[in-house]
Amino acid sequence: MLRTSLLVVILMIWMLAPIGCMRQVTPASPAAPVSEPTKPGFDVAGMDTNVSAADDFYHYAVGTWIKENPVPDDQKRWSAFNILREQTRENVKTTILKAADITDAPKDSIPYKVGTFYQVGMDEEKIQADGFTPIKGELSRIEAIQDLAGFHRELAHMTLHTSAPLFYLYVAPDEKNATMNIAAVYQGGIGLPDRDYYVEEDDRSKEIRTAYVAHVARMMELIGSDQKTAQKEAETVMAIETRLAAASNTRVENRNPKARYNKMTIEDLKARTPDFDWQAFFAELGVTDPGGININQPRFIEEIGKMVKEVSLAGWKTYLKWTVLRSMAPTLSDAFVNEHFAFNDKFMNGQAEIKPRWKRVVDMTNRSLGEAVGQLYVADYFPPEAKDRAMEIVANLLIAMGERIDALDWMSNATKAKAKEKLSAIDVKMGYPDKWKDLTELEVKEDSYAANVMRANHFDLMDDLKDVNKPVDKAEWYMTPQTVNAGYSPSRNDMTFPAGILQFPFFDKDVDDAINYGAMGAVIGHEITHGFDDQGRQYDKDGNLEDWWTPEDEAKFKEKTKALVAQYNAYAPFEGFHVNGEMTLGENIADLGGLLVAYQALTKTEQFKTGTAIDGFTPSQRFFLSWAQVWKTNIRDDALKTMIKIDVHSPARYRVRGPLANINAFFEAFEIKPGDPMHKKEEEVVRIW
Repeated sequence: MLRTSLLVVILMIWMLAPIGCMRQVTPASPAAPVSEPTKPGFDVAGMDTNVSAADDFYHYAVGTWIKENPVPDDQKRWSAFNILREQTRENVKTTILKAADITDAPKDSIPYKVGTFYQVGMDEEKIQADGFTPIKGELSRIEAIQDLAGFHRELAHMTLHTSAPLFYLYVAPDEKNATMNIAAVYQGGIGLPDRDYYVEEDDRSKEIRTAYVAHVARMMELIGSDQKTAQKEAETVMAIETRLAAASNTRVENRNPKARYNKMTIEDLKARTPDFDWQAFFAELGVTDPGGININQPRFIEEIGKMVKEVSLAGWKTYLKWTVLRSMAPTLSDAFVNEHFAFNDKFMNGQAEIKPRWKRVVDMTNRSLGEAVGQLYVADYFPPEAKDRAMEIVANLLIAMGERIDALDWMSNATKAKAKEKLSAIDVKMGYPDKWKDLTELEVKEDSYAANVMRANHFDLMDDLKDVNKPVDKAEWYMTPQTVNAGYSPSRNDMTFPAGILQFPFFDKDVDDAINYGAMGAVIGHEITHGFDDQGRQYDKDGNLEDWWTPEDEAKFKEKTKALVAQYNAYAPFEGFHVNGEMTLGENIADLGGLLVAYQALTKTEQFKTGTAIDGFTPSQRFFLSWAQVWKTNIRDDALKTMIKIDVHSPARYRVRGPLANINAFFEAFEIKPGDPMHKKEEEVVRIW
């Protein structure tokens, strides 16, 4: 289910492949003090000092690691993130198995629900024998639809249990009144990763469309359609999804929060889409009075309103069956799982082998029972002292960000004062929630894996819908504690750092400050800066979508971001596959700002003041090397092409190269001179925050 996190800017982890250069530089500057003995914190052996830091810092910092760590067969990419996620998955598995071993756990207890969900998912013999029996009831419901009234009821039923046909429904703060929750609708309904794949005419998009139709047909055959019928059904699906895609916003268009805010009543929706029965849809969900609903993409909803009558009932049935099938395939027998993998992972992303079942079931348990698993996980793997040290770093970075705002030479005092107000109001969620979600109504049974997933979906959305038109609970988390990620929510003005990311190489309470500030510090700075990127800056200190900039300062900000867009537009890992500087702008602003804020905080530490080198590297050098190590990555070509199309983050090498090319402290630390590839011309250097 799509939850509040849809509109939250989250640090993601799509990364990139190698590039080479040939110029050497000594590890530390000539003036570096005598080194202390080696300490943990940076993988010196992973460097490639045959490459010059001035030519290609990314490969200088992690080039040997890249050469020696190819992508495993069951992965799309291999990186510091993936390694940590694999380790965390192992820990989560241990936690789950411990819960499963409690044979006398009450059925309403967290250990029973977590352990049983996993065990049922691991019962391969039963899942094989069941085939697609667990979803036959869902398919029969669709086949029994007799009219548009039945169609609307089924849309709501599917939204609750299996999938989200046509659009996503979720609950989030009202962005013009951020203390209150409202229902919201977001475009969806397509099976390919992005609307562009349906409408663009490049060779890769055409190839994907052809393969997708064949994939849909094969899946339809698995539920009983003959080959000819399955082909027609696949073409019907493609026609409907193409129409939905053509009416969808691009990812760049969806980065405009003001354009996405369109609060409407049921009566407003009736006027725009007279043939779509919103009243019946919400009534089936148990929401008799949804009040104001935010329609993120009105044009998309208007197109659905036209399609309701223009697409035949038989066509809708075919589309709905496919929507159930593509959503639930990973929970069914091998025939469905393997076909799902063959298209989505192997064809689209080049992954050679499917992950072993235990990994897939752990991941599904995490997705379906995330906070239940989290309660057990933090008791085993997150010591309180780690949280305390991380909070110290956050406090130091917030101070550093305030100092940087004060020192801006392009912003007026009036806007600076508002920025400082917003900064001081940022809430910090660290490690795990202070208050756990009530999971009493979440049911887990021993009947089937698919049924448990459907029950978890139902609980998840119903738990969201109960908050419609209720005050926002600022203590609620939108990420689980075991997540290896971090996030900033503009409508809540808060940052979340789950226990999962508070591990090496991002954070280790026992390593030196330069390493922690270059990794976790820069991640924290990244999330702080999201409050002031091209989207986040449009929200005030309370999370309301409200202008607080002078027109002159806004114009100056936009002029600076144009230069950053141009810088990233020029990056191309493959011919014809350029980074989209507009789509990735928010993340690129956050990477640059995060590093600058973290470095400023580092300069106040005792380690920086003494300048003592470790492993031959000064504190400044260790800081920038630590950032590069976070982004060490190998990625399959097809996966990289997909990510460039759909990901709002730049590929890994550019998350290192891009921001560093704008940072004077980096130039000084590694003696980067004007004219070097890693040194931009002074007039081209971008400085925002």
